[in-house]
Amino acid sequence: MQRVRDTTKGKATVAGRVADRLREQILLGQLEPGRKLKLDALRDSFGISVSSLREAVTRLVADGLLVAEEQKGYTVAPISLANLDEVTRLRMELEPLALRAAIANGGLDWETDVTAAVYRLNHTVRVPGDAASVEAWELAHNAFHLALIDRCDMPLLLSFHRTLMNMNDRYRRIFMARSEEQRDVTQEHAAIAEAATRRDGEAAAALLAAHIDRTGAALRKMLQDALPETAR
Repeated sequence: MQRVRDTTKGKATVAGRVADRLREQILLGQLEPGRKLKLDALRDSFGISVSSLREAVTRLVADGLLVAEEQKGYTVAPISLANLDEVTRLRMELEPLALRAAIANGGLDWETDVTAAVYRLNHTVRVPGDAASVEAWELAHNAFHLALIDRCDMPLLLSFHRTLMNMNDRYRRIFMARSEEQRDVTQEHAAIAEAATRRDGEAAAALLAAHIDRTGAALRKMLQDALPETAR
């Protein structure tokens, strides 16, 4: 692996780049759930200092993608039906709350951002098995969901949302990327954006909650089919 230049001046940048690489590997399932990280091997692979690596993995702990265990190091967060259910439930509670606030606070710039984000998302083709198209769709999808709630003006909620999206994304990327059967969510996204930009907070929140619920149910079925009974 290409070495990352590690200097005191660029320490934060180095840690951020390593965190991004590890995040990608976790989201794609290349670092499997439950896998213990070998920090010495990772440090040698990236060619960085121990302090930079620890900073990188600490960021991923905050994102819910790694678990830190005292005296045991770091492990890729496990997956389970209970965890997926909790992530889905929290998203259904928090994102509609944030969307109502964004509708109340946002101006023309917010409306423009939402409209542009849904247009990009619904014109980005996702082809199962095609890594480039799936990644482009994932980026557009996350950008749309963030645009919806960006003007909620609640930094803590936005931070929680980022963590929940990271955790949710891992389930979707691992399981939906393998499936040829994927529901068409184009109309769902368009309906949410339309209700939001016409300032109908209750309708937009209900549509968003239903959208999250349907995604959670689809992922749950895939996960239930994949997990052995003892792991459910």
